[in-house]
Amino acid sequence: MELIERDEELGRLREALGHAGDGQGRVVLITGAVASGKTALLHAFAEHVVPAGGRFLGAAGSRTERSLRFGIMGQLFHAARLPAPAAQRTAELLRDPAFAGELGDPGGETPARLRAGDQRRAQVLQELFTAVVDLGEQGPLVLAVDDLHHADTASLHCLLYLARRLRCAPVVLVLTESIRPQSPQPLFRAELLSQPYCVRVSLPPLSNRGLGQLAAARLDARASTELTDSLAISGGNPLLARALIEDQVWPADGSAPAALHLGITFGQAVLGCLYRHEEPVRQVARALAVLGDQAAPELVARLIGVVPEAAAQLVRLLDMSGLTDRGRFRHAQMAATVLDDMPIDDRRELHARAANLLRDDGAAPTVVAAHLIAAGTTGDAPWTVPVLHDAAEQALAAGKPELAGSCLRLAIEAGTDERQRAISTALLVNAQWQVNPVTASGHLGELVAAARADRLPARETLATVPYLLWEGRVTDAVDALERLAADADRLPVETAARLRAMKLLVSASNPAHLAGVRQTSGTGTKMSAAPEPVGPPLQAVTLLAGVLTQTPDDELAAGAEHLLQWCEFDGNTLGPMTAALTALLYAGRADRAAVWGDLLWRRTAAGAAPIWQAVLRTVRAEAALRLGDLGRAQEQALAALAAVPVRAWGVAIGAPLSTLLLAATETGNLEDAVRHLTVPVPAAMFDTPIGLHYLQARGRYHLATTRHHAAMNDFQTCAELMRRWGTDLPALVPWRLEMARTQLRLGRPRAAGDLIREQLHGAPGNPRVHGTALRLLAATVPIERRLALLKEAAEKLQAVGDRVELAHTLADLGQTLRTLGDLARARAMVRRAYQLARECGAELLCRRLLLTEPGAGLSDVSAVPDEDADDQLSDAERRVAVLAARGYTNREIAARLHITVSTVEQHLTRVYRKLKVKRRAHLPAGLTSLADGLHEDLRLGVR
Repeated sequence: MELIERDEELGRLREALGHAGDGQGRVVLITGAVASGKTALLHAFAEHVVPAGGRFLGAAGSRTERSLRFGIMGQLFHAARLPAPAAQRTAELLRDPAFAGELGDPGGETPARLRAGDQRRAQVLQELFTAVVDLGEQGPLVLAVDDLHHADTASLHCLLYLARRLRCAPVVLVLTESIRPQSPQPLFRAELLSQPYCVRVSLPPLSNRGLGQLAAARLDARASTELTDSLAISGGNPLLARALIEDQVWPADGSAPAALHLGITFGQAVLGCLYRHEEPVRQVARALAVLGDQAAPELVARLIGVVPEAAAQLVRLLDMSGLTDRGRFRHAQMAATVLDDMPIDDRRELHARAANLLRDDGAAPTVVAAHLIAAGTTGDAPWTVPVLHDAAEQALAAGKPELAGSCLRLAIEAGTDERQRAISTALLVNAQWQVNPVTASGHLGELVAAARADRLPARETLATVPYLLWEGRVTDAVDALERLAADADRLPVETAARLRAMKLLVSASNPAHLAGVRQTSGTGTKMSAAPEPVGPPLQAVTLLAGVLTQTPDDELAAGAEHLLQWCEFDGNTLGPMTAALTALLYAGRADRAAVWGDLLWRRTAAGAAPIWQAVLRTVRAEAALRLGDLGRAQEQALAALAAVPVRAWGVAIGAPLSTLLLAATETGNLEDAVRHLTVPVPAAMFDTPIGLHYLQARGRYHLATTRHHAAMNDFQTCAELMRRWGTDLPALVPWRLEMARTQLRLGRPRAAGDLIREQLHGAPGNPRVHGTALRLLAATVPIERRLALLKEAAEKLQAVGDRVELAHTLADLGQTLRTLGDLARARAMVRRAYQLARECGAELLCRRLLLTEPGAGLSDVSAVPDEDADDQLSDAERRVAVLAARGYTNREIAARLHITVSTVEQHLTRVYRKLKVKRRAHLPAGLTSLADGLHEDLRLGVR
């Protein structure tokens, strides 16, 4: 076994051996914490004794052999292998009846007692001493007793007798003992240390350097260096450090493990250290493991029933052994190991006592509740259920629905009052819904019945409304709100504001109820700016209802962004924040919704419950879809569906499915689209705005598969619903444009034109819808009028960032230019459309362009522009390269840039070299940013 940082201590033992060789006996007392390496030091010394001409006799104390008379001395004489007569004589001495009775403490004899006592004991001890000295005649003798604290009393009397007489004997008496809360034989120890030739050696914990040496002795240099810092959790305890090293699983390439592994070996080492201590120390260790961060010395003392001073002393022993650091386990796994080792009933009882003590001390409800949960019972105390409720609400605000659920299940078990149990159940639904709505839905019927029977308070009744809407149980939600509204005058102000918010939420999620909202004064952005107690929930649903009941404007979008900016994040505000993001989408600001969605994700992803992660991903997917980022839209929507089971989505399942269906259709992955269509959706979904998106996506799929009449049916259903609800807003679903697409496919440009013009008249403030409408309108007018419409459409779509629709517009622009005979410009425009489509993942458009534009050289277009190469060009070179890539001749470039043809040729030569291309046809279509390119087109004019 490696002996690390013990050279000085080993040297002192060797020095004592040298004095013994000169006839000067020594006593060496080695002390140290549990598992500090005392036994290893003895073994290392033993290996030195024999080569030095001495003799080593060893014995070890044991907790189970304390009652064995002369057990230690018997081990020493047995190791001496005495000749038969001498062995028989020592055996008789060790069995002498003089030591059969009760013995006093070693070192506690008084002259009076010796005169009155049996003189036989002194004779026995003298003979044993003589036998020991005789063993040293052939060279210095080492008598080593490990774990002296476990030695029997008779052996201690004998050892002390020897120690008093070693001044002129060739004997070294080496004793080891662990530091104890109280010395079992204080008089023995005091007299031993009073001997002038007694040497005391203390073993400190290993330093960081020592831990590094220990690791290096077991591992290669690189691995040991990477592990050294992690070994600090051993507290310098050699046993724990070696166990940590053995537990690590090292990759085949010799690199360090990705994370520190605390396995079975380390757990056994922790328990090994613990059980070398006495029972009071183990009790403190268990109290520390139960209390965790609340383990103050006074509380530990009260928990185990000792005085604070005694508890503090016991804690110091654990600190010295490396298990704890100032009363805290150095690693959570250590505490878990100690807890797992406890009998289950003892552990629960300790947690129950801890809960009572912490509650009396005013600890946070979540802290007290954690102990009640661990205890598995609340007992009979009346305070437990209210504390569990408070803890659940705090846990939900902190984004810890699992903890909240545990609190509430225990509260339900403990509750005896029906009203109290109903409150607990309402809170439990909130917690369960955030993890898996399926588990929450089973309690909704119980809550509806409790509300109807007036067993559920108004606050908790309102809290169930969002979950009823999620499940499509609109009637139950409306009934609950109507009952509360009848007594609205008697509700607290905060509850009344919550009632108002839930009414708006019903209307926003089920637009058939929007009529009542329109008749209510104050609907719109003014409510979002109202003073408290409006709060984030009411502000958010007001904004959402606002974009559904009026033409979205900048004020609505600004209100949504204001809420997102200033709303303080916790587990209770994710709902309002998601509603604000949705309001931005419906207001036609997908670009801002994408920015805020990403920011909110970075702030909340780590702490958000699974359902909120899924909902937030769904909104981000829809924003990406509206911006033409098909790959990101699919990625986010798929991740949302993976986070929560499909059957847990309720009516919201249509949101990620719609995004996936539209994206799959646009990318040409029709097999994926079919798979998304086979996912069952609830009928109640079609009473929500989500149902409109689903109908639009399904209609687009039908259109892509030439099922024109099926597509028209879906779009007409959208129109009927939106007209019936009074939400004919193009930012929601531009059904007229979808029907116009279908009419164009059916060869009915006049009908399509009528629909598009009607849409243009109704969506003046939505550039995305306006741009798309202009592009479709261009297909219904004579060729000479198309160019201007497409240019305006491209400008608007560029401004809102809808790259897929922009790619379609550029493709149409290129085809129009080709029809007009401008082949070079047409070719450049088609190349740009193709590149943009590839960047977006719009493979359906790519295939169409490859099929219809065989002479455009699209096979040479890169999917992603070489931005680094673009940065290498000077401004003059870039301007020339852009025009060359768009099909202009050298002479045309010279005329437009007011330079000579020779200068153009020189610039192009350098451009070819920097971009590593051989000819004009190989210039990348994405040479410059798309915005710069469009600006150049509009400034120069399209011929």
